[in-house]
Amino acid sequence: MTDTSRIGPPPPFDAELVPALESLAQVMPPAILPEMLPGLRDFMASGAATDDDIRRGGAVEFEELQVPGPTGAPDISLLICRRTGSMESRPAVYFTHGGGMVLGGNRNLIGEMLDWVQQLGIVLVSVEYRLAPEHPFPAGLEDVYAGFRWTMTRAEDLGIDPGRVVVSGPSAGGGLTAAMTLLARDLNGPVAAGQLLVCPMLDDRNDSVSARQMAGVGAWDRTSNDTGWTALLGERRGGPDVPAHAAPARAEDLSGLPPLFIDVGSAETFRDEVVTYAARFWQAGGVAELHVWPGGFHGFDALAPEADLSRRARAMRVDWLRRTLRL
Repeated sequence: MTDTSRIGPPPPFDAELVPALESLAQVMPPAILPEMLPGLRDFMASGAATDDDIRRGGAVEFEELQVPGPTGAPDISLLICRRTGSMESRPAVYFTHGGGMVLGGNRNLIGEMLDWVQQLGIVLVSVEYRLAPEHPFPAGLEDVYAGFRWTMTRAEDLGIDPGRVVVSGPSAGGGLTAAMTLLARDLNGPVAAGQLLVCPMLDDRNDSVSARQMAGVGAWDRTSNDTGWTALLGERRGGPDVPAHAAPARAEDLSGLPPLFIDVGSAETFRDEVVTYAARFWQAGGVAELHVWPGGFHGFDALAPEADLSRRARAMRVDWLRRTLRL
């Protein structure tokens, strides 16, 4: 148990980000309770990218495919985007959306990834997965893994170089991406060229200093985190028998995993679990790049993409992608 007597006040938010945080609080307060999920799902759906948003004025072409899901489960929807007219084999990013395990779809928060399609020429594959609490663990993870296996198996048909595929996701999508790389390693499944985790949701125990420090402020606080993890795991949340494939921070062995890029804000719930995960990655002999953005709240760059801090965070991701995918 964390010693709360030694916890200081929340770190200050970057001043340029504060207006975006205040606007967010009008529709999505820091503390999200289970009864709020229907309304928030409607809000997320209203913000999903439209066909015209994805096309970027004709610069991007896309298709939506229904592919086989896990055994006995429904098919999975994959949104596949590429530069218009691009036919040669290209590197790809397999993307898993955020939303606390309980919100969102594969058209949410893909603007940055569409930038990568245009700027870097990557193929974007964005996966839809079943949400908790209607579909608790391991449903979402199994969907994400099934979509990844299908993508890697059909890479040549999709115009993708299977040796240059990065797996990525923010928040819950980052947690699911980390879990999927653990699962792929343990099952001797397809190997990604790297994993890019943005403010990932890794630890169901929800008891770090940053989780307690940021309670009631910012975005996605400790109460929201409890809502998401409890939806996913039920009464098991925080207990002794939660597997690493549900909460990657529980993994005892982080060896043999793809190179990692991981970032987080200094003023958010996930700060300490992210820093600890990166440190343990290095301790296991892995290759990892960690960025902690001063004054950043959870998801800051998606909500204030024009802010200086957001521009710097996104530039670091592009730099890592260029190096990892040999662009």
